[in-house]
Amino acid sequence: MPPVTENAVLDALRAVRDPDLGRDIVALGFIKDLVIEGGVVSFKVQLTTPACPVKDQLRDQCEAFVAALEGVERVEVEMTAAVRSREASAEDLLPGVAQVIAIASGKGGVGKSTVTVNLAIALAETGARVGLMDADVYGPSIPLMLGCPEDRPYTRDAKIVPIERFGVRVMSLGFLLEDGQAVLWRGPMVAGTVRQLLADVDWGELDYLLVDLPPGTGDAPMSLAQLVPLTGVVIVTTPHNVAGNIAGKAAALFTRLESPLLGVVENMGVFLCPHCGEESRIFAGMSGEELAINLGIPFLGSVPLDPMVSLAGDRGIPSVIAYPDRPQAEAFRAIAGRLAARSSVLAIERSGTEKPPTPV
Repeated sequence: MPPVTENAVLDALRAVRDPDLGRDIVALGFIKDLVIEGGVVSFKVQLTTPACPVKDQLRDQCEAFVAALEGVERVEVEMTAAVRSREASAEDLLPGVAQVIAIASGKGGVGKSTVTVNLAIALAETGARVGLMDADVYGPSIPLMLGCPEDRPYTRDAKIVPIERFGVRVMSLGFLLEDGQAVLWRGPMVAGTVRQLLADVDWGELDYLLVDLPPGTGDAPMSLAQLVPLTGVVIVTTPHNVAGNIAGKAAALFTRLESPLLGVVENMGVFLCPHCGEESRIFAGMSGEELAINLGIPFLGSVPLDPMVSLAGDRGIPSVIAYPDRPQAEAFRAIAGRLAARSSVLAIERSGTEKPPTPV
């Protein structure tokens, strides 16, 4: 029986394609540390995100194709990930952050902060290093939603150290305000605060920094897009015509600022009866999918209308943690996977690199 060769293994793995990047995993440089010892073949598959929604499918395909080779007795596959970095300059305010994703909406009341918190935790659950920056300086709600409104950050080496909750590094102006204190600032002060939350916080090494923006098209979103090269922007909407129309204006703002649109998330979608499981559409306006079609961007998914989502947020325990087996938690995890995949595609496209490194 002829020995198993490295070329034979790589040729077999060329049949495995990344569905998002549209190329085989060998050409993409995903195969690392290939070792052949007799009939035992071991290697790593280094994906572009730990939140890859088809990670298990890719692993199963790798095992099956290599195991089919003559002479192979056992296949050992280790799935790893290295998040591709966004395009950044030498003066980048966030040099250790691979991807910066803004979460925006046109109007308030669509649950944008709830979506941001749960997506951040869903990404962190996959093993990604995640930060959450609350840029809603007028109404910072993230500390309440994470159950730490009384926490106060400290400084180290002239940098503010973020609060850590549920595996996510968090910074918000809410940590620095007295209880009930209102922010009475004009535009330049808002822009300055956004800059400080970026530059004066020790975010460390992160795969993803999610930025919860205030509703609308004011100073905070404009400042963020101008201060930091964004991986992209997620638009959050609800099934209302008003929410959809105003969300379109937020999308137009980021398009003018040359920030890519990653996709649309619909919050408060269908209501699932807890007794019979029947779906009811409570709100009959423009759906998130329709908005995505109108904007020409991907639809990342819909979060069902579930009273437990708001209840969990009010208790300071995000719903993916408090109710991990309910449909809303499944929706948040699925959306997080699609968001990570879409971010990887854009990061690779914008890097200008036609071909990733060759396999090792």
